[in-house]
Amino acid sequence: MNSAPMIGVPSSLDPGRIIVGLDVGTTKVCAIVAALSLREPRTMTILGVGHAPADGLSRGVVTNIEKTVRSIERAISEAEAQSGVKIREVVVGIAGDHIQSFQSRGVVTISNAERTITEDDVQRLIDDTKKVHLPLDRKILHVIPQEYIVDGQDGIYEPIGMSGVRLEASVHIINGLVTAVQNIHNCVERAGIRVRDIVLEPLASSYAVLDDEEKEVGVALVDIGGGTTDIAVFEERTIRHTAVIGIAGQKVTDDVRKGLGILGDQAERLKREYGCAVVSHILRDEVIQLPGLAGRKPREIAKSVLARVIQPRMEEILEFALAEIKRSGYARHLSAGVVLTGGGSMTNGTRELAEEIFQMPVKIGMPMGFGAGLVKEVESPVFSTAVGLVLYAFKHHAPASYVQEEVPAEATSEFQDDHGLNGQAGNIFSRMKEWFEQL
Repeated sequence: MNSAPMIGVPSSLDPGRIIVGLDVGTTKVCAIVAALSLREPRTMTILGVGHAPADGLSRGVVTNIEKTVRSIERAISEAEAQSGVKIREVVVGIAGDHIQSFQSRGVVTISNAERTITEDDVQRLIDDTKKVHLPLDRKILHVIPQEYIVDGQDGIYEPIGMSGVRLEASVHIINGLVTAVQNIHNCVERAGIRVRDIVLEPLASSYAVLDDEEKEVGVALVDIGGGTTDIAVFEERTIRHTAVIGIAGQKVTDDVRKGLGILGDQAERLKREYGCAVVSHILRDEVIQLPGLAGRKPREIAKSVLARVIQPRMEEILEFALAEIKRSGYARHLSAGVVLTGGGSMTNGTRELAEEIFQMPVKIGMPMGFGAGLVKEVESPVFSTAVGLVLYAFKHHAPASYVQEEVPAEATSEFQDDHGLNGQAGNIFSRMKEWFEQL
């Protein structure tokens, strides 16, 4: 690939290792531009962060194309201004209560002369596990291996290089509605950006807030966003269960709006500044002033009244999450307890309420994995998914630039034609084309 210098990219960074994550959420759209350092190969630098209020989505699903496109454009524009690069491609997160998951198995034989398992054999096996019956309106998003079995010997997590004749695998298959994926894809493309890959949001968030030790001993991630609450259960460093619930922080805001008779923006501000998820944790019951509507006089309420509105909905969200964790069958194996993240986890008292409901240790998960750049700007649960999308891409994608390189104006169209797609980019577009043709 052409290695022309990037606009505003520090010399210590590899232009071909710049990745952009785009979190298209119900209440916000966030874009993060990050790069891998040349001097410290395992250190990533955040070059730019852009976020904009989301409009046009409901419970993680696009309901208005034009409004969603405008929100994406604003977030991308802000990220470009901060990073000094022109964004060309992104890894996009997807959620919504249309997401489903189930377990599957596959088997292949090893036919090469040495009877040694190769990467191609593993890929054939993964392809075999995809041969499951799904409704025509659903498509597979991820196939995540749980364990491999070589000639009857189970508990194998890395079979490449082993000798054997029969290779089996147990996998976790995540699928979603084709139309929901198509709408996200269309919105990003209409904003002038290509889609490198589409990643399930709780899977992405896990890369940002969970460490290997937690995944080893067992942990549940509960990401309380604006429109959806995303759940991922891990044990032995493998994801065992995923779920998306269509109740989250926006419902809490709606309760405050309706319960107190105020506007949506006022309810959101009130929740963030004075909200508490547990009434009994309020030590000083201060008085909050509510703005008057249409020329009416301002009103006053006690902080405890606001908490009484918030607590029942937060309890409902956490109880739904607990039900999913129990449904996974791993509730008794979570030695690391539960990690809460997402904007909904920032309400005061949420961690304490979660400990009471889950009856296990709970901590608030902050994004990690970056060593330089705009680190402080993303040290918040709000950015867990966007940061996770970047980390996921660094681990799973072949090196390829996500940003526009500096090229002469007359060569721009030729550059885009010749270099616009490769590796994972080609894969996602071929997958999309196949999906859409089946509609």
